[in-house]
Amino acid sequence: VATPDFVNVVAIDAEGMYLCFRQTKYAVGQECLALMGGYLETDEGPLEAAQRELLEEFGAVSDRWTSLGQYVIDANRGCGNGHFYLAENVRCIQSPTADDLEEQELVRLTEPEVRNALLSGEFPVAPWVAALGLALLRGNQAPARDTREVQDAPCGKI
Repeated sequence: VATPDFVNVVAIDAEGMYLCFRQTKYAVGQECLALMGGYLETDEGPLEAAQRELLEEFGAVSDRWTSLGQYVIDANRGCGNGHFYLAENVRCIQSPTADDLEEQELVRLTEPEVRNALLSGEFPVAPWVAALGLALLRGNQAPARDTREVQDAPCGKI
């Protein structure tokens, strides 16, 4: 199975509200909360794709982008890489221009609402959960320093 690389963006506006979609995804089979994102286009870098998707799907831009990392989606088969971004200070500048087939409703959630939605399974797609979890862990702080001791182990180092 071959799938192209994709981006997911955790978008937070100047008021600290998380911008998400409420929609029905075909593979999920029910209404759910979703992050914004999409596939990288030919010769497009991940950040460019994230910025394009934010503009297309929300009609918005951000002046503060943070990479939350690149992750393999299926460790055994590959199936594309997910590139996750945090976009802060998001502001709408135009109407969305996305051509998605699913009906979408833009919802603004507080951080506690996002946490509750994550814990209750309202974000049912693993990359969305990962991106939101990373964004929530990151907060407005620098990444935590790893203080674990290196130990010899049969499968490598910690």
